[in-house]
Amino acid sequence: MIFETLPTTPRSEELIDKAFSRAARTGRAKEGLDAQESMLVTASNILSDNLENVVTDWPDFRTVDPFYVDLADAVLRREVSPRESEAGDLQEGVDAVRASLSELSWASRRIDELRSEYQAKVRNTDPDTARKHRKQAFARMADVVEEVAADLRRVGEARDALKDLPDVRPDEPAIVVAGYPNVGKSSFVNAVTRATNEIASYPFTTRGVQMGHFERDRLRYQIIDTPGLLDRPMADRNEIERQAVSALEHLADAVLFLVDPSGDCGYPLDAQLELRNELRERFPVPVITVCNKADRSRDVDADAYMSVTEGEGVEAALDAAVAAVDWKPDLPPSRREE
Repeated sequence: MIFETLPTTPRSEELIDKAFSRAARTGRAKEGLDAQESMLVTASNILSDNLENVVTDWPDFRTVDPFYVDLADAVLRREVSPRESEAGDLQEGVDAVRASLSELSWASRRIDELRSEYQAKVRNTDPDTARKHRKQAFARMADVVEEVAADLRRVGEARDALKDLPDVRPDEPAIVVAGYPNVGKSSFVNAVTRATNEIASYPFTTRGVQMGHFERDRLRYQIIDTPGLLDRPMADRNEIERQAVSALEHLADAVLFLVDPSGDCGYPLDAQLELRNELRERFPVPVITVCNKADRSRDVDADAYMSVTEGEGVEAALDAAVAAVDWKPDLPPSRREE
């Protein structure tokens, strides 16, 4: 997953302490102008390199798959209390992180400029004056780092929020399971994935998002149940959930919509079909209607009929989704016969 390898982001005070402590040790090994210049170069290199490393460790959002961009934005826009976030503004999402990364890049360049400016001063004077110039440079460099302290916090908190996102793979076919609560979505996902299912907690849902895998014709498919996202009309979802649905739009190759015509789920059939029609308009992929609990009622026009509890028609429903996906992997062209 593109965010899981992001290293811990240092806070401003940690970075300043590290740079100046290392510089002091370097200076003790030398004398006179050499000591002052070595301290200046050591501190500036540590500050500049660490700030630039924070920037380069992050992926370029312009080249990241749109699924991950929208998913990251949904996670970062979650409501954060003052006790959870020192920066207090993770709600601003990916754009805020990109802006902070830009500020950190500026700070890195500015420290390099200060090093060049004061290195010339230190070299062309006496040791006492060189010491004053070096201390002045340290103060100005510390000011630069403190100026981007909030940006370091924001990027660090974003890293912590994103590093444990599940490994959903945009390059593998994905089937999203939808439908009102209690129609059998989770039972269906468990049945078709068996021991390979995974439970992943997304911050924008009240329950864990369930993701599993199954294979057909040597192809691995992802199947995703999204409680709290696709089980009610769009008008009832908050902004964060709508952003998460937008992420799924980029991922889904088909939507398997489960309905319960028996009414045991607690929702009328008309309301269930209205939600299905809304998803048909929202998702630019096939939406397959599957009647679950068909042992109790088949009073709906569906693409497939099954009963998960009775173990009837489950594979046929899955086959209908696979056929709708119609996934054709990219294969290398065969070599011409010589």
